[in-house]
Amino acid sequence: MRASAFLYPWDVTGDPHAAARIVDLGVRQVTLAAAYHSTRALTPRHPRHRIVTAPHAAVLYPPDPAYWAGRGLRPYGPGDWAPGDAFGEAAAALADAGLDVHSWVVLAHNSRLGAEQPDTSVVNAYGDRYPWAPCIAQPAVRDHLVALAAEAAPRPGARGTELESCGWYGLAHLHAHDKIAGVGLGDAAQYLMSLCFCPFCRQGYADRGIAPDRLARAVRQALEPVWRGAAPPGDRLLGPELATPVLQFRTHTARTFQESAIAAVRAAAPPGFQVLLHADPVAHHCGANAGVDAAHILSVADGVVVPCAQGPGLLEPFARHAPDGAVLAANLTVVAGMGGSPATLAADAARAAASGATELRLYHAGLASDADLTAVRTALADLT
Repeated sequence: MRASAFLYPWDVTGDPHAAARIVDLGVRQVTLAAAYHSTRALTPRHPRHRIVTAPHAAVLYPPDPAYWAGRGLRPYGPGDWAPGDAFGEAAAALADAGLDVHSWVVLAHNSRLGAEQPDTSVVNAYGDRYPWAPCIAQPAVRDHLVALAAEAAPRPGARGTELESCGWYGLAHLHAHDKIAGVGLGDAAQYLMSLCFCPFCRQGYADRGIAPDRLARAVRQALEPVWRGAAPPGDRLLGPELATPVLQFRTHTARTFQESAIAAVRAAAPPGFQVLLHADPVAHHCGANAGVDAAHILSVADGVVVPCAQGPGLLEPFARHAPDGAVLAANLTVVAGMGGSPATLAADAARAAASGATELRLYHAGLASDADLTAVRTALADLT
């Protein structure tokens, strides 16, 4: 199977051996960050640094002032962690080594935007804002993220893109110094804590016949046993009278946002430019892998990148609806220190292929140790 390795531009720029090292792994494609959230990243082989700190979400290239003129929301340019056109420089070095470069664009995940313009953020049923989570029901946010996708995805040198966080973001964040694990939240409680009650979402609920205040009270009531240490609420959540129209509103909102973002990228990109979405087949799931309807997303995107670190089960709903030529990429963590298993990559890839995967994504070649990369190299040689 075709394999692509994730990279940041700072893994490549300033390291004359980086591109050859990636080629030596046995991959022929790289998924290179063009717009990314705040992070602190290890660079274990770079000749100039070992830790890169990106304190806020940014585009990793110079945004076009003319393109953004007159828009209410604009992307943040990078600081000294990715100076100049870091994406372009890295993409050129990788392409010169014979690698295909696809851009990696993070959309609805931006802590600085939420801090500086808090009205753009998701608000939970208790009134708490999630500054890392722009609310995709808000027209200004949607317009901004669609415009960002259209500029960041088809960067010069990119032959395709992968859109991450292209949907609802919620409670789960992996925020710096997270302290939210004291009470175990199951899938249902995570969903309730991710429902948004900003003015736009409140209007969306009202348009579907749900009184927003009633819904917020119902969410708080459903969660009360969780805070007392009882088991999280069951799959029925709020009961069908509330749960069904709420999910319909959120699914419609995410679906139309995804359609707009993909269409904008295609309009800005050259013919044949591949557009993939990081996706989860459970519609109510939030986060980097947006919850989607499998049949719908495969009718508008060229394929999906599916998290498979816990096994290939999430691939199967996509495989049932995949048209000929669709990309179903299994995303496997190959950094042992981050819970990955590079030693079992060949077996994991075989299981993913049996579940419908057509390609692999390897997270993350820049973060991995030398031992991890050796295991990846061996596994990919075994797969060819």
